[in-house]
Amino acid sequence: MTHPAICLPTLIAHRGYSAAAPENTLTAVRAAHQAGTTWVELDVQLLGDGTPVIWHDSDISRCSDRRGELANLTWQHAQQLDVGSWFGDTFAGEKMASLEAMLTLLNELNMGVNLEIKVNKGRDPIALVDTVLPIVLTTLPAERVIVSSFDARALARCRRIAPKETLALGVLFGSTPPTWRDQCEAIDAFSIHPHWPRLKHTQAAAMRRDGYEILCYTANDPSAFESRWGWGIASAITDEPEAFQRYLNNRRRHG
Repeated sequence: MTHPAICLPTLIAHRGYSAAAPENTLTAVRAAHQAGTTWVELDVQLLGDGTPVIWHDSDISRCSDRRGELANLTWQHAQQLDVGSWFGDTFAGEKMASLEAMLTLLNELNMGVNLEIKVNKGRDPIALVDTVLPIVLTTLPAERVIVSSFDARALARCRRIAPKETLALGVLFGSTPPTWRDQCEAIDAFSIHPHWPRLKHTQAAAMRRDGYEILCYTANDPSAFESRWGWGIASAITDEPEAFQRYLNNRRRHG
């Protein structure tokens, strides 16, 4: 048996269309969809009361109108935050998205998601996976989801819950370590998600020979990234999907 029959897009919108709307919000995902992007990358964590939410940072200061640690918030308190006005006045009143609301929207829009299990310092990866994964598995079809993480414990837990036939797992790397192959084999990984400027051509070639899909983050300069397509990269995770797509369209027109 193989992995789910995932048809990867060339471009995946990073935290939704995060150059056009507040990151990791329902509005950012709608913006990605309106721009013609079929997949988004999002982060999931738990609030202090165990509610799974779409959020990147360990605290709320950068992307809301309040300060504090995510681990100290309840859902009731989280819903009082304005998570849009920091980005622009037109987004004032945007609310933090629950995992449930986000998955509902993804289904409505028929979009795929690379969902990162975001394990910030001091947080429990097992509790996060045990809460999030059953919801994801019962809500989204297997061909429209990749679950990824930097955290080996989180990925191992995911694989214990779901076999590779029903769940595609991606391993996130900053600099790709010499042990990348062992880490991927340990969890029957579907894909490898390296920080694109630090990925070496020889590493990409070995990954492709071993049958892994490569999803590079976070690529926002399409001309700087152009040579990487020749390395067999499947997808670029980008804040700027429209600008990237215009560049690719223009390149195709001019041969």
